[in-house]
Amino acid sequence: MLRTRLCDVLGIDVPVIGAPYGPYEQVELAAAVCRAGALGSLGTAVRPLADLRRQWARMRELTDRPFAVNHTLRPLDEEAFRATLDERPAAISFHLGVPADLIGRAHDAGIRWIQQVMDVRQAEQAVLAGADVIVAQGGEAGGQGGEVSTMVLVPQVVDIAGDTPVVAAGGIADGRGLAAALALGAQGVAVGTRLLASVEMGIAQEWKDRIVAAEARDTFKPVHSDRFMPPFSRPDAYGSPRSLRTPFLEEVEAHPERVRPAEVGPRLVQAVLDGRGHEFLPFTGQSAALVHDVLPAGEIVRRMVDDAETVLRRAAEACGAAR
Repeated sequence: MLRTRLCDVLGIDVPVIGAPYGPYEQVELAAAVCRAGALGSLGTAVRPLADLRRQWARMRELTDRPFAVNHTLRPLDEEAFRATLDERPAAISFHLGVPADLIGRAHDAGIRWIQQVMDVRQAEQAVLAGADVIVAQGGEAGGQGGEVSTMVLVPQVVDIAGDTPVVAAGGIADGRGLAAALALGAQGVAVGTRLLASVEMGIAQEWKDRIVAAEARDTFKPVHSDRFMPPFSRPDAYGSPRSLRTPFLEEVEAHPERVRPAEVGPRLVQAVLDGRGHEFLPFTGQSAALVHDVLPAGEIVRRMVDDAETVLRRAAEACGAAR
């Protein structure tokens, strides 16, 4: 079994983290990822606290394995964050900013901190703030992120991180991606788009079908996303979404002046809560080009780990033969 120091830090069996998906229904998926020996994650964005508490309770019914709860600075829900500290998951994951004060509060509660970064500056901040795991997310990733590619960012972050385990994210959908991440010095991977197209993920089948059919260039980062995305809680936070195209996004790009944030933002949030978010903003990374079917999450994780072992073994054999 493929095992790295990341597994020891997080109490998991294989070096894979399932991405959080903001407000989307993901408990069944996160639990399945945990049962496969990886770290499942639950998002919190725009969900009422009562919903989050129900999700956490359901998660603990489905698995006794470690899991993470995600928060962001777009915006930070302080009430939900305090409730997460009281819930005491194995880890809190965070992105769109590096909040040293929140990391300290999590550590005071005995909770590990998984910090996602999008550039070298954020990686340096994460190390100084004492993050337990650093996720280097390349611009290929779906959801909200930066611009630097995974292949460039991961080695840079590894060089900065010292003894802190680094996890690669963005463009990773199979065992080859996991093997490549390990070759770059990472201790594991975070997987988003591949797990969106899983049996357990609670999104519309239309969204999953679009992921399976998509090519890498079918995803894009809308230039004017600030006109409909929630505001950031702190001035140094940043990030922009990567998504499949929709009529809504095409209209925003063609006529940003027609979009009134005070009106569009609440409408988008309500659509997400009603299960229609894919009609507006179906977050998807470029790794959709590597996704060819919808599978159970446990099978996705097992295949990824098994295939990575095979790739690494063949690479070692090829290097040996070359000598």
